[in-house]
Amino acid sequence: MRLTDNEIRDITKYLESGKPLPDFYRFLLFEEKREVELVWNGKTGEVCNVALPFQVIEQVDEPRKEKTQDQWQGTLFDMSGRQIKGWTNKLIWGDNKLILSSLKNGPMRDEIEKEGGIKLIYIDPPFDVGADFSMNIEIGDEQFTKAPSVLEELAYRDTWGKGADSFIAMIYERLALMRDLLAQDGSIYVHCDWRVCGYIRLVLDEVFGVNNFKNEIIWKRGTVKGAKAKGNQLARNHDSLMYYGKSDNFIYNRQFLDFSEEYKSRFNKDDNDGNGPYRDDQPIGTRSDSSIEEMKKTGKVFTDSSGKLKIKTYLKDLSGIVMDDNWSDISEVNVMSLERADYPTQKPEALLERIVQLSSNNDDIIADFFCGSGTTLAVAEKLGRKWIGSDLGKFAIHTTRKRMIQVQRGLKEAGKDYRAFEILNLGKYERQHYIGVNPNLRDKEKEKQLAKREKDFLELILRAYRAEKVDSFKTLHGKKAARLVAVGPINLPVTRSFVEEIIKECLEKKLVKIDILAFEFEMGLFPNIQEEAKSKGIDLALKYIPRDVFDKRAVEKNQVVFHDVSYIEVKPIVQKKGVAIELVDFSVYYNQDTIANVEASLKNGGTKIYVENGKIIKVTKDDKGIMKREVLTKKWTDWIDYWAIDFDFESKKEIVRVKKDDGSIEDAWTGDYVFENEWQSFRTKKDRTIELKSAFRECPKGRRKIAIKVVDIFGNDTMKVIEITV
Repeated sequence: MRLTDNEIRDITKYLESGKPLPDFYRFLLFEEKREVELVWNGKTGEVCNVALPFQVIEQVDEPRKEKTQDQWQGTLFDMSGRQIKGWTNKLIWGDNKLILSSLKNGPMRDEIEKEGGIKLIYIDPPFDVGADFSMNIEIGDEQFTKAPSVLEELAYRDTWGKGADSFIAMIYERLALMRDLLAQDGSIYVHCDWRVCGYIRLVLDEVFGVNNFKNEIIWKRGTVKGAKAKGNQLARNHDSLMYYGKSDNFIYNRQFLDFSEEYKSRFNKDDNDGNGPYRDDQPIGTRSDSSIEEMKKTGKVFTDSSGKLKIKTYLKDLSGIVMDDNWSDISEVNVMSLERADYPTQKPEALLERIVQLSSNNDDIIADFFCGSGTTLAVAEKLGRKWIGSDLGKFAIHTTRKRMIQVQRGLKEAGKDYRAFEILNLGKYERQHYIGVNPNLRDKEKEKQLAKREKDFLELILRAYRAEKVDSFKTLHGKKAARLVAVGPINLPVTRSFVEEIIKECLEKKLVKIDILAFEFEMGLFPNIQEEAKSKGIDLALKYIPRDVFDKRAVEKNQVVFHDVSYIEVKPIVQKKGVAIELVDFSVYYNQDTIANVEASLKNGGTKIYVENGKIIKVTKDDKGIMKREVLTKKWTDWIDYWAIDFDFESKKEIVRVKKDDGSIEDAWTGDYVFENEWQSFRTKKDRTIELKSAFRECPKGRRKIAIKVVDIFGNDTMKVIEITV
């Protein structure tokens, strides 16, 4: 549409004065580019555009069957049957906004593109405004509800803190990043329910375009009997899956459902022509004379009593009923199902199998950036697809790791192919990256608010730790007795680069005793970083900040306990040709809630479980108000959910791909090593036992370092490195 001279003058005035264009002019200028727009409080067009490096923390690969050297020559595997080349699946811990941005803009994008790009994205974002990151943990015959970590809780507040506005802002930016990552022939499915279904549809229309909408799939979760009606409203018994393509040229594999008995009953049971049951009521329709003559030869065309041509449709010739957008034949995960991981919002594998088969082909990359218990990834592996998964929760990453090891074992037993997978996290968080604003264009008011928030947070933590504030250091914030104190960020995990900056300042200023306080630590950070500091004469203590710091009364009464990271003790059993490892002790120091709070909130006849100094304690109050305590974690082994061993820890260097200023990419060694998961034992829903002694591993003679990783029932990992001589 051609603009008039007056319209051009008005638009120029708005642009010169720096004012936003009124909607009238905006739609005149961009009417063909934006068909639908959803507007919400605080909407911004800014999308995260950083590229943080990924760190490979662990590689997991069930060894294939042994072969001779000649058979392994030139293949993807080493002599032990472990994968050494080719695509490795990715399981990434962290904020998916930063993960998506780093995948889009960083060196890993090239690796993804070489494999054909991401063909399918399925996400099940946290659309339940009443939900949180709490987890039910099994302790013997009891269940304990683990509170979300502070990082998880902050993420939840960012998602729902301002109601629908904050949810839409969160999902809009992530969907924009997913669109840019998706291959041109790719598709995306967004799982939602009645709470946000309308918003999601409009956001997807804006991000992917109205013309790329394919279907709203209705998944009836279960029987009507299982849904509950409230007051004067109908029972809510379905979820929606919004299905969009990236373009008109998207992968689509028509799917068929098995015939129901009702459908089969419509066919004539008479088998006198030898072709099985058939229907003879199908009109011939508009067909050429030649095709009708050909069909007559096969006996599939006949003339009925009224003289009309009809077709015989044989049941055996049909693939099934063509699938539509109403999926009522898939039930929720059964309580007794082997696939059940006791993870909130877990979806059935059958649902994901249908999506993966409908919108991808063998060897395609499938992605799920809210992967939860790993259902999408498990299905992708079983169906011969490559995958990328991410989640903010450590417990989710740990649950998925166990599940994918079981998938590898199952495929190995069945003689089928499978790929190794890596566990990664983002290795360098910077303040300007998190707030998602270009440092040169940052809003001054936002900067002022951020600085005040950080100052208040710092003062709160130091007061709870009973440390005095100091301002004479670059990386250190306080002092407690003879030890200096550094406080990690409120909304991010402490990373290796954060600790290395502290070590650097300690060496420059000859400081030897440091406490680092954090809500969360990067995976695989300790004890290596502590040993590195010790070798340089620095006593480095890493401590978790408890949730109690936000309890004003607990702070005032000096009741806040900052607990140390977990402690592992192992015993190597060395023989002439190899070594085994025995786990002999594991200590944790967690606290969640207090006995005073529990007793005050308990009613007669009630029960509650809390954590005190690494013990899970059940408190009951009988009908007469008499309290009784029972320690549920009776042995140190009760805290262990999983442990694994790398028998040659320094054999695989951690290499990261770094983009240089000239745009070229080079490989660089970080100075760390990747934990290669060579043996593991873990608890499952079906089998709660755990082995405490590993199998023997043959090793060449000489000195070697062995790494032992333990993951506790809360999903937190601790590693110990020992040196032995075989």
